[in-house]
Amino acid sequence: MKTEVKNLENGKKEIAISLSGETIKNKFEEVFKKIGESAKVPGFRPGHVPRDMLEKNFSGQAHDQVLKELIPDIYDKAIEKEGLDVVDLPEITEVKLDRVNISFKATVDVRPEIPIKDYKGIKVHFKNIEVSPDDVKRSIDSLKESRKLDAADDDLAKCLGYPSLAELENVVQRQLFLEKSNAERQKIDNEIIEAVLKDLHFKVPKAIVDRQLEDMVRQAKVDLALKGVPRESIDKETKSISEKLLPNAERQVRVFLVLAEIAKKENIARDEHMPRKVMELLLKEASWQQA
Repeated sequence: MKTEVKNLENGKKEIAISLSGETIKNKFEEVFKKIGESAKVPGFRPGHVPRDMLEKNFSGQAHDQVLKELIPDIYDKAIEKEGLDVVDLPEITEVKLDRVNISFKATVDVRPEIPIKDYKGIKVHFKNIEVSPDDVKRSIDSLKESRKLDAADDDLAKCLGYPSLAELENVVQRQLFLEKSNAERQKIDNEIIEAVLKDLHFKVPKAIVDRQLEDMVRQAKVDLALKGVPRESIDKETKSISEKLLPNAERQVRVFLVLAEIAKKENIARDEHMPRKVMELLLKEASWQQA
């Protein structure tokens, strides 16, 4: 097999692939044998059609089937030979096939080289989570107003399914603590991500961004539909929704690729749990400082 890789714009690569010899001849023999087992030609029983008749009547079908079976296998071997980390399906062009030769070109998006180095010891700033009596009071008052009651008392608590105001205050205190804790954790995660992304410059494969954007637009349209927005109105807004979400889609892909690069360096499996495992590593190795 001969392969030649050419760099294109936007991080794409074009691979010229060619193969000659027994592999092609054997595949044609295999395909014609399969065709002959069920081929219907007047005057002959299936499985007993002479080869010249098969060649005459089914050469086009055989040609297409050989391409269908050979190209994926040859392409996979070429990718492995060149050590390319492909991130999307290839665009196959300039296909040529005869009985002993096959050649084609595959245009692919590859995972960019990301020069990441310092991702351990990142400084993160944390603060102790506190819920003050005033925080609880404000939440209770908001509940009182939403129920249009005159006082925050046991009656309010019972309306909400709690035996007393004291118990309601305890529940509100715990909820506020969880909310503040989650917000603080999100802030720390963002701090880690920003530090990892800083000064990293690489081209994000358009194919991955397009796929991510498509998923995000689809979800946004579902959310609008659930809110009662008419389908016609949603369809008219598809372009503006896409334009609005594009920067976020690009960022999400950029973050994912960086986390995947760290996973590669740390021998973390590239599965659906990879982002979480990498974040756990970064948090574990961070330099924690109280704000």
